Amino acid sequence: MNLGFIESKTYDEIAIGDTASTEHVLTTDDAMAFASISGFHAVLNSDEQTQRGGGVPPTGPNMWCASLISGLFSMNTPGPGCTLTNVSLSFKNRIRVGDRILVNVKVVAKDEMTKKIIFDCDAKNGAGTPIFTGTADLLAPPEKTRWTTLPVPELIVNNQYRHYLGLIERANQKPPVRTAIVWPCDEVSLGGAYQAFKDNLIAPILVGPEKAIRAVAEKLEIDLGSICIENVEQSRVAAIRAVELARKNEVQMLMKGSLHTDELMGAVVSRDGGMRIGRRISHVFALDVPSYHKTLFVTDAAVNIQPDFETKVDILQNAIDMMHVIEIPNPKVAILSAVESVNPAIPSTLDAAALCKMVDRGQITGAIVDGPLAFDNAISSDAARIKKIKSEVAGDADLLMVPNLEAGNILFKELQYLAGALAAGVVVGAKVPVVLTSRADGELARMASCALGVLLAKPAPDRA
Repeated sequence: MNLGFIESKTYDEIAIGDTASTEHVLTTDDAMAFASISGFHAVLNSDEQTQRGGGVPPTGPNMWCASLISGLFSMNTPGPGCTLTNVSLSFKNRIRVGDRILVNVKVVAKDEMTKKIIFDCDAKNGAGTPIFTGTADLLAPPEKTRWTTLPVPELIVNNQYRHYLGLIERANQKPPVRTAIVWPCDEVSLGGAYQAFKDNLIAPILVGPEKAIRAVAEKLEIDLGSICIENVEQSRVAAIRAVELARKNEVQMLMKGSLHTDELMGAVVSRDGGMRIGRRISHVFALDVPSYHKTLFVTDAAVNIQPDFETKVDILQNAIDMMHVIEIPNPKVAILSAVESVNPAIPSTLDAAALCKMVDRGQITGAIVDGPLAFDNAISSDAARIKKIKSEVAGDADLLMVPNLEAGNILFKELQYLAGALAAGVVVGAKVPVVLTSRADGELARMASCALGVLLAKPAPDRA
């Protein structure tokens, strides 16, 4: 590590007319980081605002611009150890995301009695438009000091919704999807379904005990109004009824409420009265990982526990077909294992190699597939380069296919709880998409899962 040094200036070393300046481009991450620190948590979608503004980027926080003064004083004149005693700024214009801001300070007076130094301050954008003018009073450090500087830690802004907002916006462009909400008997499941209804994503049918559902609605202070309720008193029967509605084309999507996942999925995969359409049913997570450059999909981490090779073929094709529907036309797929070379002692490496050969022969279509790949070289081009792996997928994977449910479940939960990822999930390969949400999921994750299902749902049949 390279260590640097910076020296402060004392009162006597600073002269009237001394100047200092700094410049910085306001990025979306800057605005969001400042919002988090300042306590303003309702950050708006800058891409959406730009679109609504006819291509003009949204305005940013002017106080962020003012905060550049603090860094300038601390790192330049007077330097570390100075004390800012007063700031008076007059803002002339707003700043916008993408603006290059130039801040200047100039010593205009010194007070021998108080040892205060008075600075004129101003800021302009790259076009020369004034942002603010004003003054600042400082006390220089009484003694000259030399400080060791360390590299500034890398800041990763955990913007969990950067990809999901686009997903939800695209889902909003479709007509509301008739959706059976299975057993919405707690505040989280009923509240999430109601929010999706208010946002015009779904037209819900609530399948469960009407008395209990209305009691939850009353507690949430929401008016169910004309929302249809299928009165069913047992959760297992509610799952069967919801599947029946899908089989009769009365709904185009199912959404899990507060019943256990195995109750719902038992009805979905049932050979008698379920929603099988030929392939094995599987699950796909869509993960918004702050440190990854695009949405990362994982399959199958929720349905197939220890899939055999034939099941893996269906899992892979299901996920590829899903990604085509959500407009990822030629996804890059990494077949994960513990290592990146074929090893007969590790069966998942043999499966990965065979899946890749099926892609080569056209038996699996619609994607660029490589494997076996270990997790590091699947998501890091640097790791792949060090290991001398030449691959179109390495470092740029859209989809990670895991060897079994245990590996997938551990992977996606690690990304959630250690990397700050937001996870949306949906069951694919059935007659209709099934939105599976966890009791631990927040509102945004539930909305993203719902939006994913809406995009996958087929249009309702013409009843004329």
